[in-house]
Amino acid sequence: MNDMSFVIAPKSDQINADDLIAGPMTITITDVQIRGGQEQPVSIGFEGSDKAFRPCKSMSRVLVAAWGADAKVYVGRSLTLYRDASVKWGGMAVGGIRISHMTHIPEKLVLALTATKGQRKPYVIEPLRLDVARQDDGIDAARNAIASAPDLDTLKAVWSSKAMAPFRTALQPELDARKAALTPNDGTLAPDNSAATEGRSEDDMGEDTRGGE
Repeated sequence: MNDMSFVIAPKSDQINADDLIAGPMTITITDVQIRGGQEQPVSIGFEGSDKAFRPCKSMSRVLVAAWGADAKVYVGRSLTLYRDASVKWGGMAVGGIRISHMTHIPEKLVLALTATKGQRKPYVIEPLRLDVARQDDGIDAARNAIASAPDLDTLKAVWSSKAMAPFRTALQPELDARKAALTPNDGTLAPDNSAATEGRSEDDMGEDTRGGE
């Protein structure tokens, strides 16, 4: 291949700093993929876009400092991204994506991040509070829908619903547990007999109350 335009074309599968020239963007995370050995190993999917946010190493450090190292808990949480025009590459200011606000932090977070080689500067993350209650309610509702599914068909429909999309990674253990509860050892659906047996007489339950007659 001799066409250099392919090399300089922006990656269409991710957002870049120029996408934020018009202003900041608040995203709600739906998925986090980590692939080692790549220049940008972290890909964060978010609602309303087929592109990914791929944080630089400094912003990845911000995510870990604020939310911890377990990326599964990031699903359903939100953060605000903005274009920092001062970010340099090769000595030239080209702009980069930075995080300004995050949900699920109790107060302002101040970190010492590397600004230039051998020099650190304070970096501030402000709490993003408006969506916390909505997100917590959403994941609670999704969790309850899984727990109350009466059979495997309903469970499959619940899991495939659009409303479940932001929480699938975080709620995978709940899905597995409910699926196991609805599936007996022989692989067939386990009937829920609690409602059917409630209020039945001893004769209905198969008990012999005739005293051996």
